[in-house]
Amino acid sequence: MTWHARMIAADLDHNGAPLLRREFSLDDEHGEVRSATLSLSALGVVEATLNGKPVSGDLLTPGWSSYEWRVRYSVSDVAELLKPTSVLGLALGNGWYRGTLGWAGSHAVYGGELAAFAELEIVYADGAVQRIVTDETWAAAEGPVLVNDLYNGETIDARRRDDAWMRPGFDVAEWGGVHEVDFDLDLLEPYIGPPISAQQELQPISVWTSPAGKTLVDFGQNFVGWIRVRVQGERGTQITIRHAEVLEANELGTRPLRSAEATDRFILSGGEDEFEPTFTFHGFRYAEIEGWPGVLDPSALTGVVIGSEMDRIGTFSCSDELLNRFHENVVWGMRGNFVDVPTDCPQRDERLGWTGDIAAFAPTAAFLYDVDPFLRDWLRDVAAEQTHQGGVIPFVVPDVLKYLPPVDGFVDVDATAFWSDAGVWVPWALWEAYGDDTVLTTQYESMATHVRRVRSRLSPSGLWDKGFQFGDWLDPDAPPENPYGAKAAPGVVATACAYRSADLMAKISLVLGRGDDAKEFRDLADQLHQAFNQHYVEQGRVHSDCTTVYALAIAFGLLDLADEQLAGNRLAELAEQSRYRISTGFAGTPFITEALSRTGHLDTAYRLLTERDCPSWLYAVEMGATTVWERWDSMLPDGTINPGEMTSFNHYAFGAVADWMHRVVGGLAPAAAGYEKVLIAPQPGGGITHAETTLATRHGRISVEWRIESDQLVVTCEIPDNIEAIVQLPGADEVTVGGGLHVVTAEFAAVDDWTKQDSTTP
Repeated sequence: MTWHARMIAADLDHNGAPLLRREFSLDDEHGEVRSATLSLSALGVVEATLNGKPVSGDLLTPGWSSYEWRVRYSVSDVAELLKPTSVLGLALGNGWYRGTLGWAGSHAVYGGELAAFAELEIVYADGAVQRIVTDETWAAAEGPVLVNDLYNGETIDARRRDDAWMRPGFDVAEWGGVHEVDFDLDLLEPYIGPPISAQQELQPISVWTSPAGKTLVDFGQNFVGWIRVRVQGERGTQITIRHAEVLEANELGTRPLRSAEATDRFILSGGEDEFEPTFTFHGFRYAEIEGWPGVLDPSALTGVVIGSEMDRIGTFSCSDELLNRFHENVVWGMRGNFVDVPTDCPQRDERLGWTGDIAAFAPTAAFLYDVDPFLRDWLRDVAAEQTHQGGVIPFVVPDVLKYLPPVDGFVDVDATAFWSDAGVWVPWALWEAYGDDTVLTTQYESMATHVRRVRSRLSPSGLWDKGFQFGDWLDPDAPPENPYGAKAAPGVVATACAYRSADLMAKISLVLGRGDDAKEFRDLADQLHQAFNQHYVEQGRVHSDCTTVYALAIAFGLLDLADEQLAGNRLAELAEQSRYRISTGFAGTPFITEALSRTGHLDTAYRLLTERDCPSWLYAVEMGATTVWERWDSMLPDGTINPGEMTSFNHYAFGAVADWMHRVVGGLAPAAAGYEKVLIAPQPGGGITHAETTLATRHGRISVEWRIESDQLVVTCEIPDNIEAIVQLPGADEVTVGGGLHVVTAEFAAVDDWTKQDSTTP
C-alpha cells in the first residue's frame, strides 16, 4: 500500500501523553462526501477523535505486536463525524512500546519516542480524493494525563482539561511543533485479530472500612480493566485508587503484584469530574480508595471490563453448581488474559504472551470463543520471532525477554518442550475447531521449522533429554520457590511433546497434500515413539512413575495397547494414592482426565474433577475464586497468599480441563475438523445428573442436553441441517443422525455402571 502519511512525534515529550491536532476544511467543490476512512497507528498507543467524538470504541491501538517486524493499523469509517471544518485529534500514551515491560522494570524496550500515524482519506461524489495525513504541519501540546503505564497506572489532572482543542477555531499559538520520525512504513499491517474494547460494566457489591482504616471496594468479580469515577470535590484534591485481586488479613493483597504499582490517581478540577484511565489496565476485584471527598457513594464507581472483541460461541452447564462456577472462572480468566495477546496474567509486572499457557489452553479457548482471528494474528508474531531467532520459538511472544536482563535458566534460549510446541499445537487446535486450513498453510513453515529444530536437539538415543526445559511447571508438589521442581523427568515430558508435534506435523502435511513432508515427519514420530518406549517404558511403567508422565504417554498415543492399559491402571492408582487431589503441573493437567477416561477410569477422572480439597480445581472455587489461579494453592486454606514470589489469581492454563468437560461431560466434540461431522458422546459420572452444552460452529448451532431420568440416560441433541452426528452412549449401540432435533436414550443402571441397551431415535 502506498501511504501519504508519516509517523510523527511531538517536539516535547509532554509527560509521555502528548496531544496532536490538525484542523482542516472539506473540499466542497467536489460534491458530497461518499466515504471517509481513517487509518490509525502509533509507536505507543493512540486514541483518535474527530470533532471531539471518538472515531471508534477501540482501546490501546495498535495493541502489542512484534514491533520490530510489524506494527498494525486500525481502519475506521468516520464519514458521519465530518463537518465542513473539522479537527482530527490524537492522544498518545506509552503502552507496550515505551512503558514498563517485564519483571526487571525495563522501560522503553522498543523505543524511546512516542509517535503517531494517521491517514484520513475522504472520497467525494465526483471521485476526487482528499487526504489529511500526519506530517510536520501538525501541532502538539501537553494534555491532562501526567503519568501513564500499563503496569503502574495512570494519573489524570482534570485541571488541565480543555476540550476546546478538539474543535475548530482553537488558538494553537501556545502549542508546540512536531517532527517526522524515521520509520519504515512497510512495517504497517492491518489487524488480523480484533481490537480491544470495553466489554462490560460492573458495579461494586460492597464498600467498607478495613481494620487499618482504608476504604475498600469489592466488585464481586476478578476482572481486567479499570474503574471509571464520577466525583466532585475541592480543586486540586487527589484521589488515589490501588487495585488487587484478593484481600489478605482484611487488607488489600498487593504482594503478588510485585513491582507493578497498579495505582491510578485523579486530581479534581473543582467541578463535576469523570475520570477513565484508558492508557492502563489492571487485573483486580478489590480497590482501595484514598482521598475521596466526603462519603463515597458506590454508584460513583464503575468497573469497566476490557478485552479483545471475540464472539462467545460455546457454553456449558451441569447439575453441579461448583463445576458451573469453575467453568465461569475459566471464561473470566480467558477474557482477562486475551487482551490483544494471550498472556499468562493481567495484573503483576509480567503480563507476557507465554507460549506454554496457550499451548495448554488453545482447545478450550477455541470452544468458548471464536479465537481464530485473535490467535492467527498472534501466530504471525510467533513466526516473526522464530524467523529472527534461528528457528527457535521463544518462551514469550512478542519476545520482550530478549531485551531484558538475563534470568537464571533463560540464557541461550532454545526450543523448549510444551512452550515452543505452541507453534504447532495452536494452529492444529484452530483447524480442529474451525476447519479452515488457511492457518495450517500460513503457519506451515513455522511449524515445520520448529519440529526440525527439535529433531536437531535430540540426543543420540533419540530422546529430547538435553538442554533447558520447564518440564511439568508448577507441579503442586514442587516447593513454592522452585516451580521447576516437578516429579516428572524433564526428558520424559520433552520427548513426549516432541512426539506429539512430529505426529501432528505428519497429519498436517497430509491435510495440505505435502506427501514428502508427511513421510519425513511420520518417520521422525516413529523414531521418537521407539526411543520413548525403549528408554522410558517397561511393562506399562513410565520413567519417573508420576501422574504427568502417564497422562502424556496415554493422551499422545505413545504406548501400545497393552502398555496403555497398564499405564492407565497405574495412573488411576496414583490418583487414588493422592486422594484424588491434583498432582500435575502445566504439562500434565490438560491431559490427565482424558488419559483416565480413555483407559476406562472415568470414575477416577470425575473424582479428580470434583475433588474440593487442595490441590484441586474446585478448591479455589470453595475459597471464593472467580478466575482460575496460577498455583493450585495461590491462596492457602488459612486465607494467606502463597509465599512464592510468583502467585497470580488470574491464570487460565489450569482451566484447560474445560476442554474435557465440553467433550466428555457435555458430550460435544468434533468428529471431523470444524465440526463438519459431530460426535455426541456424553459419559455421565461424578454424581452429575444433567448437563447442557452448546456451540455455534461454522455450520450452525449444535446443542447437546442430557439427563438421568429413573433408569435411563436421555440425550436431546440439535444438529444443523447440513451435517450429521454420531451418537455414542455408554452401553448402547452407535447411531448416526442428520440435521434436526433428536432424542436418544439408553438404559442407565448407576453412575459409572452401564447396561448395554439399543439406542432409540424417535
